Amino acid sequence: MKRQQFWHLIETARAQAPNPDDADDVARRATSQLATRPAGEIVAAQQALWDLMADSYTSPLWAAAYLINGGCSDDGFDYFRGWLIAQGREVFERVVADPDALGELPVVRTAAAGGLDLECEGTLGIVWNAHIKATGRELPAGAFSIRYPKLDPSWNFDFDDHGEMTYRLPHLAALHLM
Repeated sequence: MKRQQFWHLIETARAQAPNPDDADDVARRATSQLATRPAGEIVAAQQALWDLMADSYTSPLWAAAYLINGGCSDDGFDYFRGWLIAQGREVFERVVADPDALGELPVVRTAAAGGLDLECEGTLGIVWNAHIKATGRELPAGAFSIRYPKLDPSWNFDFDDHGEMTYRLPHLAALHLM
């Protein structure tokens, strides 16, 4: 499965969800859809998913996740990027290019007002769960590879530094630090 097909899977799941902002529901629907595909296609989807995880492994996005969720561990950053993938291709690409654009999204504004974290571990299990559902077996070993890029050293500062975060991510800081 190529990246374009994976995005189609996510967009179809979002279109079927009563609330497309519910990332967990989107992940469940994507899992169910993917489980209807041939096993080889399901396995190939794992690489597409992890390529998106690698593309979104950036220091500015990690800083944004830190602001939004009031902290962000390694696992927390994975779950945040799972949430971001569940938002669809357009949002994903826009936010990876400019993480501060998150501050313009209604779902982020609503979460900020309610003090809610934005994360979706379920997105990371879409392919794994679809494969089990379709075949009764776990994904084969070596179903994907991932090589994260090096993080930008210019973002190697304390994310609790409100002045620096406000300077670098002004829209998000306005929502989460004021």
